[in-house]
Amino acid sequence: MFRRREEGPEVLLAHPGGPFWAKKDEGAWTVPKGEHEPSEDPLEAAKREFAEETGLPIVAPYIPLGSLKQPGGKIVTVWAFESDCDPNALVSNAFEIEWPPKSGRKSSFPEIDRVAWFEIAEARKKLHTGQRAFLDMLEKSLSKPGE
Repeated sequence: MFRRREEGPEVLLAHPGGPFWAKKDEGAWTVPKGEHEPSEDPLEAAKREFAEETGLPIVAPYIPLGSLKQPGGKIVTVWAFESDCDPNALVSNAFEIEWPPKSGRKSSFPEIDRVAWFEIAEARKKLHTGQRAFLDMLEKSLSKPGE
């Protein structure tokens, strides 16, 4: 999700939930994303994952930003869409892990613990290294007439 401001576009980034990410900031934020089945349409999967991870509305049209191979080998394909939201409206799905480690207890954490708006320069610092090129793709797309 992006929105236009006088200073330039802002992007909505998500901070991963759970104890591993709790004290991490720069380089820890992500675009809302998830995996899809081989038979599932990637755009439909992206819309589903965005809704599951944020609970925020999704608005057409969708701007394809391409795919990037992440440092861990996962391929991430991203679409952008223009909208606005209150980050406090976040409603994320949850996941369970054994926490504390080797305790035998399962704990539940939100997949995304917060979302926030960032200008592109700040977003470059916040995003995972492997996703920063999506910001370039968005800026390039927005510089085209009619976008």
